[in-house]
Amino acid sequence: MAYDEVLRPQYHFTPEKEWMNDPNGLVYDQGEYHLFFQHSPGSMVHGPTTWGHAVGTDLVHWEQIHHAALDEDDMGWIWSGSAVSDHQNTSGFQTGQNPPLIAFYTVGDTSSTPRKPCTQCIAYSNDRGRTWTKYDGNPVIGHIRAENRDPKVVWHASSGRWIMALFLHVNDYRLFASDDLKTWEPLQDLTLPGVSECPDLFELPVDGNLSDKRWVFWGANGGYIVGRFDGRFFTPETDVLHAETGANGYAAQTWSDIPPDDGRRVQISWMAGGKYPAMPFNQQMSFPVELTLRSMPDGIRLFRRPVREIELLHNKSRSWFNEARAEGSRLIIAEKGDLFDVRIGIKVNRKTVFEIEVQGHLLAYDAGQQTISGFGKSAPLRTIDDRVELQLLVDRTSLEIFGNNGEVSMSFCFLPEAANYPLALHSDVGSFQVRNLTVHELRSAWRV
Repeated sequence: MAYDEVLRPQYHFTPEKEWMNDPNGLVYDQGEYHLFFQHSPGSMVHGPTTWGHAVGTDLVHWEQIHHAALDEDDMGWIWSGSAVSDHQNTSGFQTGQNPPLIAFYTVGDTSSTPRKPCTQCIAYSNDRGRTWTKYDGNPVIGHIRAENRDPKVVWHASSGRWIMALFLHVNDYRLFASDDLKTWEPLQDLTLPGVSECPDLFELPVDGNLSDKRWVFWGANGGYIVGRFDGRFFTPETDVLHAETGANGYAAQTWSDIPPDDGRRVQISWMAGGKYPAMPFNQQMSFPVELTLRSMPDGIRLFRRPVREIELLHNKSRSWFNEARAEGSRLIIAEKGDLFDVRIGIKVNRKTVFEIEVQGHLLAYDAGQQTISGFGKSAPLRTIDDRVELQLLVDRTSLEIFGNNGEVSMSFCFLPEAANYPLALHSDVGSFQVRNLTVHELRSAWRV
């Protein structure tokens, strides 16, 4: 399939057709990244959901192989969840030489009469995720309250057990533990003010130091807390912080089982709320990002940067270095095109306000206010030694912004203007110096 419709993103994942939302079941297995997603076959809007399924080998090129890898059943819709490789066959589901893949998902239908309550179920695969068998002992966790859902399961090595984070209701979550993925013991309830749905739980080294690690508890809107986890209790060391400050990033999840010799924690989001009129599909994913923890003046913070595999799509490139720009000047970065990876380092003074024109939309940095803004949103972005760094990923219907090597990240969807606007940089107030600026034109990920 060409995947070349006028509003089809060219390097952000979209389904072949119909509605898509949350990423689900992210797991690496035998050389393949699995990307499952909430999918409503036969509908262009959110309706009864299944798990669609795509696979890829490099986080950039994807092939959709299922519209309904996990399909509705008499228990209800298939809601969000996660997946792992059961390396030690703790579940007993393995039939061949390779560990089985285990999927964890919520099932239920609160719109039906009578209502089908949300419960947590599992399914397994022994053929690299091509077919799935639902466990005949489902549900493995019964209904607790409200629309309790979105199970995220991780292996906790030091305690030798599986841990599940589950959304309960409003801002409440619960942790569980299991030895066999079938029987789950409740451990602890957590409340994250202002955060709900789609939990994730993962451990990262601080500043790359493998002897100094913290755990991150993540929620759907990009709110997270940093703390310590001993296999039974999560002890927060921060209040709720926010890693996603744009308008459209939501329900992010990370891949499990990325090999230790890679070692990255990789995340992808649903870019919720995009518009795609007259297209055969509806909604898109973000580009995958690598997560790291870094020590900052105000504490440990989560950084997000596009994975290095973006370079697989680099085509033509153009650079500028140490170029002074007077107030009111305008630099055309690219006359035409809609697929770019832009890296910018700007030296500013306190009066500087510069703008970047993207597809007819404006992104502004105010050095005096220490903010970056666009599409009706604003986020703090400090200068470091009178300098600010930006990376912009531009696709046909989206812009992702990463400030100061991932200290700030913002995701936006948009409809491009009818005219073919250039990609440009100009000073609005004050002068500045382009220390380094490289624009990489990108190839489509759909045309290998």
